[in-house]
Amino acid sequence: MRPEMASNGSVEWHARTLCAWHLAILRFAVSLDNADRLNILAIANEFDRPGRQHEDKRNFGFFRKTSSELCAAILQRGETADVILRQYLARIDDVRLRRALAAVLEVERREPAVAKRRSNPGSGLWKGLSSRGSII
Repeated sequence: MRPEMASNGSVEWHARTLCAWHLAILRFAVSLDNADRLNILAIANEFDRPGRQHEDKRNFGFFRKTSSELCAAILQRGETADVILRQYLARIDDVRLRRALAAVLEVERREPAVAKRRSNPGSGLWKGLSSRGSII
C-alpha cells in the first residue's frame, strides 16, 4: 500500500470512529443505559490504544478520560457538568450533530457576544471637534 493511501485510510478511520464516538454519546444521553456508556468507553479505548499511530504519545488516555468526564456530567448535572458539556459541544465541527447533542443534553451553547451597534454609528465620531468653518 502506498504511504498516501495509508494516510488517507487513517484519516477516514479517524473520522468514522470520531463520528461513532459522538453518536454513542448522543445515544447514552438519551438512554442513560449502562450498555451505551460501555459502548462509549469501548470506542474511546479504540482511539487510545497503544498500537495506533498518534502524533502526541502523551495523549493516549484523552478519549477515555474525556468519555468518563462526559458520562459523569450527563448523569450528575450541575454547574460544573454544564461547563464540561459546553466545552465538549464547542469542539464538535458538525453543526447538525452539535445541535442534536445540545438539544438532548439540554445545554445552552453560548454564542460569542456580538457587539451592539449604535443606531447611527457615525453620530459621535466628530463630537467635541471644532467645525471646519472655525479653522483659520
